[in-house]
Amino acid sequence: MAAYLRPQRLDEALNALVRPHTVLAGGTDFYPARVGRPITEDVLDVSAIAELRGISTDAQGWRLGATATWSELVEADLPPLFDGLKQAAREVGGRQIQNAGTLAGNLCNASPAADGVPCLLALGAEIEVAGRGGRRRVPLRQFITGVRRTSLAVDELVTAIHVPRPLHEARSGFLKLGARRYLVISIAMVAATLEVADGRVASAAIAVGACSPVAERLPALEAALAGAALDARLADRVEAAHLAPLAPIDDIRGSAAYRSGAVLALVRRLLGGFAT
Repeated sequence: MAAYLRPQRLDEALNALVRPHTVLAGGTDFYPARVGRPITEDVLDVSAIAELRGISTDAQGWRLGATATWSELVEADLPPLFDGLKQAAREVGGRQIQNAGTLAGNLCNASPAADGVPCLLALGAEIEVAGRGGRRRVPLRQFITGVRRTSLAVDELVTAIHVPRPLHEARSGFLKLGARRYLVISIAMVAATLEVADGRVASAAIAVGACSPVAERLPALEAALAGAALDARLADRVEAAHLAPLAPIDDIRGSAAYRSGAVLALVRRLLGGFAT
């Protein structure tokens, strides 16, 4: 018979993981995957652990608690650096899903079309992981290792997401293409974070999701944007060759060729929105 545990302390949860459990937070992926069949695995519900909640800041940056929800993120008092992540949060399912779904759950599910991943990748996020032996931080790009795969050990939990404070004034944005405006899995999506100094791009981070097994940064484009004036010509710097890290596939939502063309258009449109 399957066991269900809902501890209130992190150490209790970590002690429970001496044997395998399926970790449950918001449940927005867990329950739909089990419709029509009994739950046979042991479940560890981490939603009652206070240490995993909340959004806070210090001199180094921001800490997003693992069980902070998309709705909490949208309502949080955060600078323009987080505008892109907030835009993505508003498109993660409907309002009920946003109220229940968690930031860390979106990462641990490791879907190629996870809306939060490109934004956090473009923010340089690190994932805080806890086990009985201590804590460690992992860059997001190293945390998600493939489709539905992460570097998380079976006896570890994600406790927080850390976003570093940029060196300059920074803004971010997000665009998603789907078969309709809301309540849809992405065909392609793009996130960008630009640091700006004296009206020019001091540094850029561009990430694309749903076009590779994991979301990918576009380093050649980032280099091409460095030093560019923040004007209407910014989008003109984007070239098809900049999409080389991507590996789009044909599936029910779109062909690889369609995705490649869509990403090019999305990146140009997103960068055009930064123009002053």
